Amino acid sequence: MNGPDSSPAINQACFRRGTRYGRVHVFISRILKTRHYSIVVSNRSNGVVRRFTASPWPVAGVIAAIFSLPVLMGLGAMWGAQARISELQATNTRLQMESDSFREATGELAAQISSLQSVVDELGVQAAVDPEADRAMRRLPARVRARAMGGAPGAIAAPVLSGAFGAPDTSFGVLRDILGVIEQRLASVRDGVDRRQALAAATPSIWPIAGWISSGFGNRRDPFTGQGDFHSGLDISGSYGQQVHAPADGMVTAAGYNGNYGNQITIDHGFGLTTRYGHLSRFEVMVGQKVHRGQIIGYVGSTGRSTNSHLHYEVLMNGQLTDPLNLLSR
Repeated sequence: MNGPDSSPAINQACFRRGTRYGRVHVFISRILKTRHYSIVVSNRSNGVVRRFTASPWPVAGVIAAIFSLPVLMGLGAMWGAQARISELQATNTRLQMESDSFREATGELAAQISSLQSVVDELGVQAAVDPEADRAMRRLPARVRARAMGGAPGAIAAPVLSGAFGAPDTSFGVLRDILGVIEQRLASVRDGVDRRQALAAATPSIWPIAGWISSGFGNRRDPFTGQGDFHSGLDISGSYGQQVHAPADGMVTAAGYNGNYGNQITIDHGFGLTTRYGHLSRFEVMVGQKVHRGQIIGYVGSTGRSTNSHLHYEVLMNGQLTDPLNLLSR
């Protein structure tokens, strides 16, 4: 390759720079100052000599490209790594947000499940009804039971249960909807249980006094005239002054003298159920007072149209007289 010989002054300057960059810069400067370069190729076997001539600018470009390639590759790798890091940071942020969302949703679901478990346990306790009261309730007319229960609660909506489960967030949303419907269902069931308990407490299922029946419900011979008569309740024998107990919860709507009934008490138990107590010697309650099953309301006597001490006991359902024996425990 033809060109100017290396100058000692130039080499000295490159050495003083002490850097690779300085050597390259001087080397390129020398190349650019040269007008052209000749490359000679000789074949020793046949003695053929070939000469190639090149200008300095392409040579400098090739050299610059050779030195720039590692730099460009390094810059490309750095930019690619930065882009990947940015992508990973964005993914990490998104996953963190999803994790927080799922954690919150899981906490809500756990709280709802705990609440549902409490409701189920509560319903299990409340659903227990005294066997005698349950037997008496089953003998109540359908109209009375329907009034108490308020109709059957609706079933769980099918579209909610048949929802497709897809992504986790969608699944959590569907589960929350299902739990919400179940909560509404349990609330309805709990309301039904409360009504059932209220009906059980309002059903006159215990005997107002302990004694034998001296006259049953229905047709009989009148003890005063000897003629046929309809007896509107039960005559239960008892000693004078014997305690009379309320057979169910209710409110006293009457407590006073009432013709043939003598001293009479009337209790409204709700749900269309009413009881009457006649021929009492005295009262233990007053009008407007709330009473509970087993509470003393008065005392056996023989007031009004009566031949001896006993309690006249009547039960009305929706204003219609019915045989009290249908509801009384054995």
